[in-house]
Amino acid sequence: MQRRAFSLALPSVALLGLHGLARAQSFPARPIRYIVPVSAGGGSDMVGRTVTERWGKLLNQAFVVDNQGGGGGVIASQATARAPADGYTLMQGYVATHGTSPATRKLPYDAVKDFTPIGMIGGTPNVLVINVDVPAKGFTQFIAHAKANPGKLSYGSAGQGSLTHLTMELFKAQTGLEMTHVPYRGIAPAFTDLLGGQTQAMFPGLAAAMQYIKSGRVRAIAVTGKTRHPQIPEVPTLEELGLAGFDAMQWYGVVGPAGIPPDVVQRLNETLNAVLQAPDMGEKLSIEAIQPMPMSSQEFGDYIRADVARWTQLAREKNIQLDN
Repeated sequence: MQRRAFSLALPSVALLGLHGLARAQSFPARPIRYIVPVSAGGGSDMVGRTVTERWGKLLNQAFVVDNQGGGGGVIASQATARAPADGYTLMQGYVATHGTSPATRKLPYDAVKDFTPIGMIGGTPNVLVINVDVPAKGFTQFIAHAKANPGKLSYGSAGQGSLTHLTMELFKAQTGLEMTHVPYRGIAPAFTDLLGGQTQAMFPGLAAAMQYIKSGRVRAIAVTGKTRHPQIPEVPTLEELGLAGFDAMQWYGVVGPAGIPPDVVQRLNETLNAVLQAPDMGEKLSIEAIQPMPMSSQEFGDYIRADVARWTQLAREKNIQLDN
């Protein structure tokens, strides 16, 4: 009886496999909605439109970019999580929606359980910059200066709980430095005060900092990431400087609602990675200092879980919790 039951089950399994194969081959049969959790214009929107233009050509189907700004990505994330899990609604998740915000805020969505990871797009490192009047030419001198003046230096950020804030708190924890946090409403006013000397240091994303670094208005002394960034090859990584395992990055990736069929996920992931591996894609994304980072769906899911865990641990240790 057991043998017969097993043999009868085989055709059903085979049919399921054939159904999945047929579905993947016919997908997509209509345009794909691509939610970008920021208003039109700006770096994140540019990344989404650059990638989906190529991606759509490869899939022979249009992507319709849907900009849904507001709430630090909460509105877009909720809309994505509630959409049908058929692969026709995707979202450009990033470090705030699926990294720092889940660590510091009570959100109406679960960054891991409510989404299907499709694949990583890429990332740009954070860079430690200091005011040019700080008496330090490099990293070692800055550490010595800060330790000789505990509590006297201040650093700016794009806001409480932002990546610029958490990166500096992680840096302070690993170096033992004492500096005062000055949160701003966005990176632009934070740079204004850094340039004016009201604050002495900051850990912005490289794309935001590049113009000030190249013009000599701030001094870049270290960068996050495993390797030096090609746009500032003279700046050493924190790994090189002795902070092993230090990781902080402004990243972008693609997610969909939880439960998208594996065959559809595989087709989306493989085609996304093909787009990212095109010889000129790195050059196009370099406008935002982004380096392509193709991953499998599983690898990207693991990355999100690790990012949430890292920032959650830091937020608990430093008692960083936002009201909304």
